[in-house]
Amino acid sequence: MPADQALAPLSAEPTRLRVLSCNILAGGSVRNYREYVTHSWKHVVPVGKRANLDGLAGLLGDYDMVALQEADFGSLRSGFLNQTQYLAEAAGFPYWTHQPNRRMAKVATSSNGLLARLRPSEIIDYPLPGRIRGRGALWARFGDGRDSLVVVVAHLSLGPSARAAQLGYITELLEGHPNAVLMGDLNTPIESPELRNLFARTALVAPDTPPPTFPSWAPKRAIDHILVSHTLEVEDLRTLPHLVSDHLPITATLKLPPSIVLG
Repeated sequence: MPADQALAPLSAEPTRLRVLSCNILAGGSVRNYREYVTHSWKHVVPVGKRANLDGLAGLLGDYDMVALQEADFGSLRSGFLNQTQYLAEAAGFPYWTHQPNRRMAKVATSSNGLLARLRPSEIIDYPLPGRIRGRGALWARFGDGRDSLVVVVAHLSLGPSARAAQLGYITELLEGHPNAVLMGDLNTPIESPELRNLFARTALVAPDTPPPTFPSWAPKRAIDHILVSHTLEVEDLRTLPHLVSDHLPITATLKLPPSIVLG
């Protein structure tokens, strides 16, 4: 995280956190399956993407923490803009960090991102296993010790075997952390075997009714998730209307137990 992004921490710890996660498709927007072909040229040029990001930034100001996937960190398709930094500054977040994952020459890049209103005490980038390299888990801690909150942002593979290996790795990262949040485009429904293994070995619990997030224009599949440990109470879990990408943003309000000290 750049040092010049560090501002004074908030004066009072919140008892609730409003969080949002979104695969932003590098600022692009898709409104039907046909556009994957007819608008394919837009995926490699910056046309319209900054306006899409501005619309998204207008919503982010209501949140305490935002997880981003498929955020371009500076290539032709984004107009050489670090989209995580741009959204953080446009929405007034004092802290941001990103995890560059893939670079396709100068045409396209991809990263996970995290925007926060509280200062993280620790940030670690973990590369995830897979036949094709370029997936990662962005790990952040807020506070210290067992009374801290661990947040992981991830964008997992489409293939079930690679995804199972990646979730197995993330399971190891979360084991032993009683207060945890996993956010991102996990590309798998909540009842999948790989997520069942995650729930069995960590403090995370499955939501009762995860909202569908994909495709954004007619959502049928719940593959983007905000998963939290049993120590946290989810008061609201829902999607927002389509603004950008081919995924809907997913949001939650998390009630924190008094034992969690965020620093």
